[in-house]
Order: sequence, then C-alpha cells, then structure tokens
Amino acid sequence: MTPCDLILAAALITAPPGCPEPTPAADRWPAVRAALVKTALDWELLDERETRYVLARAEDFDGDLNLLRRRHADLADAPRLADAGRFPGAETVNEAIRFNRAYRKNLEVRQLWEADRSDAIRVVVAETDRLYKAWDAVRDARCEFYYATVRRAALKRLKEMVGEDAFAAGELPPYVPEWRFQPAR
Repeated sequence: MTPCDLILAAALITAPPGCPEPTPAADRWPAVRAALVKTALDWELLDERETRYVLARAEDFDGDLNLLRRRHADLADAPRLADAGRFPGAETVNEAIRFNRAYRKNLEVRQLWEADRSDAIRVVVAETDRLYKAWDAVRDARCEFYYATVRRAALKRLKEMVGEDAFAAGELPPYVPEWRFQPAR
C-alpha cells in the first residue's frame, strides 16, 4: 500500500454516496482494499470486527464503498471514540439509569393515584425521559460491544443533548430532575 493508495482511499470515501465507481482491477484490488480498510479504521468509520465482511470481496465493492460514504457523511461531525473517556464508566452509568427508570415508574404510579396532578407529573416524566436519553447515550458510547460507528453516533447524540461546552468538559445533566426535589417542611 502506497501513499497514493491512501490518497485514493480518502478520495473514494469522501465522495458523495451513490457516485458510481468502477471496481478496481483484480491486480489493484488488494492494495485498494487495504488502503480503504486502513483509512476507514483510522477515521472510525469501520470497526475492526467488520473487516471480515466489509470490503471482503471485490464483487461487493460498490455497496461497501457506499456504506463507508454514508457513514462518513453521517459521522462527519461526530466526536471520536476517545471522547467517551470523558464520561463515567459502565457501573456509574448503569446505576444512574436504574435509578432514573425506578423514579419514572414511581411517577407513573403517582399519575394514577394523583389524578389532580396528572398534568404536572406528565411534565416531570418527560424531563426524566429526556435525562434518560442523555445517560443512555453515554452507556452506548462507553459500551465496547458496540461497533465504533454506533458508539460515535451515541457521542454525537450526547453532544447535541448537552451542548458543546458541557460535552467538552465531560459534564452530564443529573440522571433525574433534581430541581423537582423539595426539602421536607
């Protein structure tokens, strides 16, 4: 694989999805494939586990290339996987999510018993669900069972939810709407 192969790989991946591209000649296929795989891995558009079947056969070149192009377009503004390290680990995240879901279940029961406050409780349920989505995105981003692209998409969602500054600082919202808790009088 030469520097020219890597430049070609970058050009192929950054082209818009659907642009027709002829399948490389049989003698060029190994070098083009190697360059595309290396570039896709480096750009976190492909997970190492996917290399067994993505770009595995020259006959699938067009479809696999379009897959990488769509991923490139979808993840262009997604954070890199290393950014997931800014956030709490699995144990902390799972505990926060468990508490969030238990709190939501309690709110659902309260809605049944406190019909006169049902509308106000529904607002708190919506807030709780919004906070769950942020913590769930952290869980997805930190889960190494997921492919790199799934994890990067989760980081992108999280960044959109919490804002660029909070994301950069590794700050998460509370896992339940703490502002709704009032001290006993």
